[in-house]
Amino acid sequence: MAQSVYRWGMTSLERSATILSIGGERVRMHIRLKGLNRVSKRLADGRRVNYYYAWKGGPRLPGKPGDPEFIAAYNEAVSARVERRNDTLQSILYAYQASPRFTDLSAPSRRDYTRQITRIEAEFGDFPLAALTDRRTRGEFLAWRDRLAVNSRRQADYAFSVLALILAWAFDRGLVSANPCQRPGKLYRSTRIENIWTEADCEEFFRCFPAVLHLPFQLALWTGQRQGDLLRLTWNDFDGHSIRLRQSKTGARVRIPLGAPIKDILEVAPKRAVTVLTNSKGQPWKASSFQTAWQRAMRNSNLSGLTFHDLRGTAVTRLAQAGCEVPEIASITGHSLRDVGSILDAHYLNRDYRTARSAIHKLEVHQPRGKQRTVTKTNEH
Repeated sequence: MAQSVYRWGMTSLERSATILSIGGERVRMHIRLKGLNRVSKRLADGRRVNYYYAWKGGPRLPGKPGDPEFIAAYNEAVSARVERRNDTLQSILYAYQASPRFTDLSAPSRRDYTRQITRIEAEFGDFPLAALTDRRTRGEFLAWRDRLAVNSRRQADYAFSVLALILAWAFDRGLVSANPCQRPGKLYRSTRIENIWTEADCEEFFRCFPAVLHLPFQLALWTGQRQGDLLRLTWNDFDGHSIRLRQSKTGARVRIPLGAPIKDILEVAPKRAVTVLTNSKGQPWKASSFQTAWQRAMRNSNLSGLTFHDLRGTAVTRLAQAGCEVPEIASITGHSLRDVGSILDAHYLNRDYRTARSAIHKLEVHQPRGKQRTVTKTNEH
């Protein structure tokens, strides 16, 4: 008989020590349970408990490490995962995640896609590929999106778009005979015009938010870059006049000249780490820690409905209001020309009063008051 004693560390590849009896001699053998994921949570009464899963997004394991039912459940889950069928949607999900189309994505994008793929696996992992040509299949997929939309329309659209792009990838390679998720339309409609940081919002930010968040805010406002790219910005990327970075999402390399206000701030900012932006302890920010600090500050302010990402659109708006042309804006933010045009046309400037007032002023200059035809009202007799 074998007696197992499990020792658990902080990694996802957990180590176990198994004691075997071979010819009457006890032998200790170390193995690793690949992919095991531990999640620690604090209960309402203050106690902290650990939950174990066969892998990230996998089934939860019963009992505690070292229990026979624990290792039996782990082996069963792994065995079921290994038994892959080539005639179900699960095989397409596996193939996509092993392809360059997925592996070449940025780390944040891969994490986001993986979360959505886990949703798809849970609902449609055993869906037969032969049924993709059935007209009813599109209705099944859309009904799933509708169920997700009860909690979040935006997340429902996101999950469906991931399913659609995976099926499109598979269809292009002849792995499936149809893609029933083409052109589904969207449930969520964004109104970005309402999510622009106004001057009053900026004043409220500097009044209520802690000083450690001021520099990230100003960099985003002056450069229009994403949060993750700014958190990774190093002092070597700043030459005293501009910053250079490669946008993680698009891969675009941008060099951004800095305006005098933000350049002056950077020149006197303390260099406490390799990165420009640091937390209150002088250490580089982790994305999750930055988001937590931001959300806490937001709750303590009078601001609502605004996010850090909204600063990217605000930067586009400010540049346009300053008279910048679309190519000039794109050279700073890293957007494509088409994307900048779409942003300005559909979201930001269609209701901007200053732009409208400027247009009327130009019309007045072009049509002097003396040359305009006067319309008088006459009374009928």
